[in-house]
Amino acid sequence: MQRDIEIAELRKLTTFIDDNFDYDFKNYAMSSFTRRVKRVIELYKFSSVDILIKKFKNNPSFFQEFVSEITVNVTEMFRDPTFWKSLHDDIIPEVMNEHKKISVWHAGCSSGEEVVSMCIMLEELGCLSQATIVATDIDKSIISKAKKARFTEKNMTLNQQNYERYGGTKSIFDYFIKEDNYYYIKPELIDRVSFRVQDLVKGNPFSKFDLILCRNVMIYFNQTLQNEVLKKLHNSLFKYGNLAIGSKESLIWCDIANKFVVVNNEEKIYKKIKD
Repeated sequence: MQRDIEIAELRKLTTFIDDNFDYDFKNYAMSSFTRRVKRVIELYKFSSVDILIKKFKNNPSFFQEFVSEITVNVTEMFRDPTFWKSLHDDIIPEVMNEHKKISVWHAGCSSGEEVVSMCIMLEELGCLSQATIVATDIDKSIISKAKKARFTEKNMTLNQQNYERYGGTKSIFDYFIKEDNYYYIKPELIDRVSFRVQDLVKGNPFSKFDLILCRNVMIYFNQTLQNEVLKKLHNSLFKYGNLAIGSKESLIWCDIANKFVVVNNEEKIYKKIKD
């Protein structure tokens, strides 16, 4: 059985990564980060953190594999269907009535199921052609996967169930083309999405948006880092833009809490009211 990883070893690892790869893991939630590093060490049969660091030195390209293992990429289309219903019924129509167009940022888009859900929903609302959508993630390989928008039949069954619960007007399969044993989103639906590699921790705001989805990302950060990321998200929203975070996340305690009002407490949707 592998021994526990010492705090000093984790500090050595995060410092090495920051110095050599310009990725900052120092403020990730300690218990979660430790568990994931331990998993990588077990998976690749390394005997210690020092051996992991040695692997990075000898084979820098291994770092991307490490990032893929450390970051969480478990998701599904129309996850939390009531959240998507709230976007469909309230949030998107309000933005479209006000501006006749909409800009959306998926911050931490993972393997793309959330992005595909957004494209399908905007298509059903008749406003996909008026939408600008940006999807970012820290992991290069997961961005490549998200761009392909390719899903297995097994996953599509669960996606269809979520789609029905959200209130979709068709079958989710109507939006996909089947090739071999995979389902690909129709190109005209995903063409409006710009996929980019971006580190939420170190990256700077790059545009302004009407709606930002950053769901189930910050639970892996400590409070200091959550605070910094929330400031960046706030700066990336137009005034009266909406921010959606995960069901276990909150804005109540952070420095910019007074710059938002709650739109939907159940679904964790907030509106920016102050710059």
